[in-house]
Amino acid sequence: MSFTPQLPPVAKLEQKTVIDLVANGKRMDDRTADSYRPLQIQVGLIEKANGSAQVYLGKSKVLVGVKVETGTPFPDTPDEGVLTVNAELGPLASPLFETGPPSEQAIELARVIDRGIRESKAVDMKSLVLLKGKKVQVVFVDIYILDHDGNLIDAASIGALAALASAKLLKAELKGDEVVYKPGLHPLPLNNHPVAVTFAKVGKTIVVDPVLEEEQVMNARLTVTIEKNGNICAMQKGGLSGFTQDELKTIVHLAVQKAAENRAKILAAAKG
Repeated sequence: MSFTPQLPPVAKLEQKTVIDLVANGKRMDDRTADSYRPLQIQVGLIEKANGSAQVYLGKSKVLVGVKVETGTPFPDTPDEGVLTVNAELGPLASPLFETGPPSEQAIELARVIDRGIRESKAVDMKSLVLLKGKKVQVVFVDIYILDHDGNLIDAASIGALAALASAKLLKAELKGDEVVYKPGLHPLPLNNHPVAVTFAKVGKTIVVDPVLEEEQVMNARLTVTIEKNGNICAMQKGGLSGFTQDELKTIVHLAVQKAAENRAKILAAAKG
């Protein structure tokens, strides 16, 4: 699913300013085309969650909580735990968001993060089985957008991985029909560390980590999720225009580089 956000009209003069800046190798916040905004990651802020992370990506702010509970596996995967990702975009984060059922943008955001985690096999789902076909552990990843200044996908991806990597669980065992928890915490088993990197095409220029003003004038958007070994595990296209073959090569090369840089920051924050 690809969703082109319904952004408010931007004055033509402001549009031209953003496009001209990017065309001349500059941006609204003085970054180069291949630079991220300052990134800050804090973990462990939600006491009742198994794991949590708050991410500041420039002025965009995202809070992610991870909760692990006992549930029933899906019929087609009786020997695996369950992963559920949800995203909430409330009006306090931006006047672009409304109350009510999840918007298409919230659904897309959750699906992109879910796909990166699932396709990379980041969580060891088989280790979450208590009784095959009957009892497993369910991992909930809840994403809350607190401030929206562009590139929510990358901020949410960073927050999700930081929350998962810092999550701690009680050891669960099944005795009869009852789940029993042993004292002592252990990490949530992870096999991979997927990181999303998002690019916008503004005019004829590709920029990484677009701010809101750039998203409002972009022709197209592409998110590339990279595994820890540098392989691509997921992609998501947005916007009405396309990318040339040379542009895609540039995007993938830079995505691998930026994912590695952000991954190092995420894992360092998760370790405390």
